[in-house]
Amino acid sequence: MLCARNNDADGYVICAARFVYKFDIRRFRKQAKISLCGVEVVGKPLACLIPAAPAEVAAVEEPPKAPTPPPPAVPSSAPLDVAVDDVNDTSLTIKWKTPENVGSSGLSGYTVEYRKDGTTDWIVANAELTVADRCCIRNLATGDLLHVRVVAVNPGGCSEPGLLPEPVPIREVGDRPKIRLPRLLRSRYVGKVGQQINLVIPFVGKPKPAVSWLKDGQPLDTKRVNIRNSDRDSILFIRSAQREDSGVYEMTLKVESIEDKTTINLQIVDLPGPPASVKLVDAWGFNAALEWTPPKDNGNSGITGYTVQKADTKTGEWFTVLEHYHRLTATVSDLIMGNSYLFRVFSENQVGRSENGAVTKTAATIQKTGIVYKPPEYQEHDFNEAPKFTTPLIDRAATVGYTTKLLCSVRGCPKPKIEWMKNQMIIGNDPKFRQISNQGICSLEIRKPCSFDGGVYTCRAKNAQGEAMVSCKLEVKQVLLSETQK
Repeated sequence: MLCARNNDADGYVICAARFVYKFDIRRFRKQAKISLCGVEVVGKPLACLIPAAPAEVAAVEEPPKAPTPPPPAVPSSAPLDVAVDDVNDTSLTIKWKTPENVGSSGLSGYTVEYRKDGTTDWIVANAELTVADRCCIRNLATGDLLHVRVVAVNPGGCSEPGLLPEPVPIREVGDRPKIRLPRLLRSRYVGKVGQQINLVIPFVGKPKPAVSWLKDGQPLDTKRVNIRNSDRDSILFIRSAQREDSGVYEMTLKVESIEDKTTINLQIVDLPGPPASVKLVDAWGFNAALEWTPPKDNGNSGITGYTVQKADTKTGEWFTVLEHYHRLTATVSDLIMGNSYLFRVFSENQVGRSENGAVTKTAATIQKTGIVYKPPEYQEHDFNEAPKFTTPLIDRAATVGYTTKLLCSVRGCPKPKIEWMKNQMIIGNDPKFRQISNQGICSLEIRKPCSFDGGVYTCRAKNAQGEAMVSCKLEVKQVLLSETQK
């Protein structure tokens, strides 16, 4: 058997019987054809080929092997990181992680066992396998010291147990008391008079902490302030806050000999009182100078500004001239010559403006000068106007026997006279038509029109300044009845 194939970029391999020969094309200097059993090789004669290492042409086929049986199931490795999740005086909760090697058959579940310290008998905590990674052991005796282990179970059997590092005493774990004050209450909390105050302060601690409150170092007035405590928070409640409820409230959380404290600065604010006094310092030209003192009652909040108002003694009406003003002196300008004015000042804080204002005791009189005032002369406006239609008539269609109405609007001064025409003929007092003109709205009502009432209708308005007309086309249609309706 002979064959030839391209082995690589540098040459061919010739197979003769059971031997393989390899030659290099780059050594060919002369093109020659070699025919070996129908296989043509370009190159030197076969005798010049360099023999390669002998190799078997084809391997002897072996009979198929039987399928390999699956490996026997083996138990998984022990559960990892067995630890205590929670404990109290009657129960113990254990948690763990999945074993590192579960096995090809997978896990069937876990068994949790425990024994008392000093004994060798392990008690199964769960009657059935659990697939969860935690288990709660209940109905335990307070004070017992327990050893716990967790076993993973699969079709290959039970794994090595995962043990707790240390025995666990069955008792209530005392967490250190800690008050978690909301961010809103870490700074000054401001409320308004009459507002409902409801402050919720969460905390943690085991066993249930004892909560106590003080205001400015003194016990709370239970008639004004209500305290409601639960296992997780304490609520300070004031139904209707008053200014005397302002102060520093101190909350104390205590578990056995450990305690935690926090303070809440509560400020109840109200409207301020008026300025203590206001005085007219001077009046000159068209100006008046005022001066006042801060209010005695600031409403338990800082004064943010003042509002200044003036009133003419003739009318007694008050007008604001300055608002959100921060100084204690002001000059009011643009007063009218010959008039006398009173002034009043209101205080402002974050709640609002004082209910009353401080009024000056004396009036500021703006004296008249020797200049004679001559009012300007204005030419009287001529309101006369030729008629003009602001809303034209609109073409429309009506049905025989059904009343219809044409509408338009016109303006003009003096009031224009309205005339209606049909096909350029004045309608006049024809009882079939009803003409109405009110406040510039002109309407023509056609009562039960017939086919002869169709045509072009015109509304003409005229006065001494001129006239105007507007027209529309009215089409009256006949209703055709079918044979069944007849």
